[in-house]
Amino acid sequence: MKKLLLTLIIVSSFSSFTTAQTSYDGAIGLGIDLIGDFTFVGAGGKYFFSEKHVGQAHLGFEQDATIITALYSFHKEIVGARGLRWYTGIGPSIVFLDGDNTFSLRPHAGLDFKFDGVPIVLNFDWRPAVVLSNTGDNEVGSFGFGIQFAFN
Repeated sequence: MKKLLLTLIIVSSFSSFTTAQTSYDGAIGLGIDLIGDFTFVGAGGKYFFSEKHVGQAHLGFEQDATIITALYSFHKEIVGARGLRWYTGIGPSIVFLDGDNTFSLRPHAGLDFKFDGVPIVLNFDWRPAVVLSNTGDNEVGSFGFGIQFAFN
């Protein structure tokens, strides 16, 4: 009985150790924002204020346009899928295009995957754009992609 109890303690300790390896405090890397006819490519990053509350930013460039996006996200692990989390949130975006700036609100929902033992994070989300300015159009079919280097 003592051997069984000791084995269970060791296995559960190892299990929580390997789960902790898939978490991270922040990440920086490449971000891609597909919104309307534009494909913005640039720097992206995220920072965990706590286990579930995350700030995310993206600065992207297109031929004649620039986008700045700042998002708040609520992250939650998917049980049974180590390193995989779903998230949802909201934040503003500003598109600068030939003097016509478009301000929009960007609700989003997506998946975040941190590889176990490797400091790489992949994320994909749906980011519709609700335009609040006089220029630009609402866009339901908008998406974000990211590949980032994770740090603790």
